Amino acid sequence: MLAMFDKISFIGEQSLYVDLKQGVEIKNNILSSHVTIIDREKQLLGEISEIDGNRVKIKLLGEFQNGRLYSGIIRKPLLDSEVRPVNQEEIDIILGKTSENALILGSSPFYNGASVFFNINEFFGNHFAIFGNSGSGKSCGTARLIQNVFLNDNSKSYNANFILFDVSGEYSYAFSNLSSIDPNYNYRVFTTSDTNKDFEQLHIPLWLLNSSDLALLLMSNSHSQLPIVERMLHLARAFAEDSSTALAYKDHLIAKAIISVLFSDSSPARKKNDIFSIVETCTTQNFNLEAVITGVGYTRKFRECFNIDKFGTFTESILLTEYVTSFVNDKFDNYEPNPNVRYTLQDLEKALDFTLISEGWYKNENTYADAATVKVRLHSLVTGSYSKIFDYPGYVNTEQYLSGLLFKNGRKCQIVNINLDDMDDSVASVITKILTRIIFDFSKLIPNRGSVPFHIIVEEAHRYIKNDNDNYLIGYNIFERVAKEGRKYGVILGVISQRPVELSDTVISQCSNFLIFKTNHPRDEEYIKKMIPNINTDIVDKQKGLQSGTALAFGTAFKIPVIVKLEMPNPEPRSSNSDVIKYWGVTR
Repeated sequence: MLAMFDKISFIGEQSLYVDLKQGVEIKNNILSSHVTIIDREKQLLGEISEIDGNRVKIKLLGEFQNGRLYSGIIRKPLLDSEVRPVNQEEIDIILGKTSENALILGSSPFYNGASVFFNINEFFGNHFAIFGNSGSGKSCGTARLIQNVFLNDNSKSYNANFILFDVSGEYSYAFSNLSSIDPNYNYRVFTTSDTNKDFEQLHIPLWLLNSSDLALLLMSNSHSQLPIVERMLHLARAFAEDSSTALAYKDHLIAKAIISVLFSDSSPARKKNDIFSIVETCTTQNFNLEAVITGVGYTRKFRECFNIDKFGTFTESILLTEYVTSFVNDKFDNYEPNPNVRYTLQDLEKALDFTLISEGWYKNENTYADAATVKVRLHSLVTGSYSKIFDYPGYVNTEQYLSGLLFKNGRKCQIVNINLDDMDDSVASVITKILTRIIFDFSKLIPNRGSVPFHIIVEEAHRYIKNDNDNYLIGYNIFERVAKEGRKYGVILGVISQRPVELSDTVISQCSNFLIFKTNHPRDEEYIKKMIPNINTDIVDKQKGLQSGTALAFGTAFKIPVIVKLEMPNPEPRSSNSDVIKYWGVTR
């Protein structure tokens, strides 16, 4: 391309036209090649976007200043500017080689396989997204991106915390040789399958879940179910405590529940059944069927106070009422139980039963359906196969739990794979949200804000990070909250998807860097053009012709949008197609 360009014939808002010199024969395809436009005051970067006879159209991309490239154009070139191909020094700047904290991403098909770099802080300090069709190289590209972090000789990432939600089980072995790079690097895989013996079982402490987590876990679908869930959680914590104050509070709760039944308009037989259900659900030393109640000169067991005489009343109603009311203490009306206590799903179910019976949810026709729905769903969880996930041995707090995920036998694990491939989407979605919320809340409490970065990578993100019902039901979506607030706390999302159109608009709008592999669906293409800030149609259209394993990379970590070929990861994820000929047994 040397001495190819003549004078500039036209300058527009974002582009210009340059005439080719007479007699110049174009032997190579110069489309998408970069050129430098130089005048007396400035040096600009352009890209050849069209060739029309002896004239080429050059799109203006940025400006070189003091050895740096700044994306975007404020000052336009002069008509007498010199136009020439970029030199090697400028190529190095374009491909990010001269950037601070540069990490290799792949190679450039346009510059003879020269390495393409990106700024580590700019990329991994912001939310990012990786899009591409099935078979486009998206999974291999994701694996290679993360592998490159640990192959970097210029910086050791001993304190990295990559949490990978692997919903298809593709990445289980993709980082299995991490320790061969450096013995201080370690990789760990948790699975929710009780039949997979290759990996460790995932367990989540039930007591780390808040009421919003429980509402999602129980698939609550109306606001009227939330008070039931909140009260259930409150009582589960209260019943799990064993201090003298907590025991007195339990007696207070049981007494108030019994009084509400005693003075209801139910029949004596119904009252008896309800009260017996209450004390069987929540038993204390003072409230159980065999508890001894002392009268004047005689005693009765608690159960004996409910014998019904010929007039249809309890024989010991006065003794019973005096006994029960003696445990009511108004100071407990605003009592908040200790949230840092261990309880099980069975304890939660007892707390729910106590809530529904003692507060009359079953008796009100307006609340009966909500009560029954929550009860059935909780019981299904208690008796179902997913209950094992919440069967955590011993009490741990949030910090201890996260340390248990990130450390094994005293060794730090930089990548933790949460393999969810055996779970239904409805449950797997909640698991990802619960763990993300736990990490986010923990990070907000770290005194030195952002000093413990977490990178939450969600594969097949369109199945979980979507425009769902969370905002309506609980007032927020945890992924959208992390997208808007997580960066300042060091909680970064990596969104991997083959259907970006199904993703949460809020999350995508907060991503600063993108790797776009081949994406064919028109709706996905239009969505990318619409949702991604500071991107134009020409850039997105480039991905249509990409080969597998090649991506369009752009964002704050890159000088300008670049096409990059990523090396195959080693080891590779299990994302390839089935070898049909091999497994059919076809002879050749």
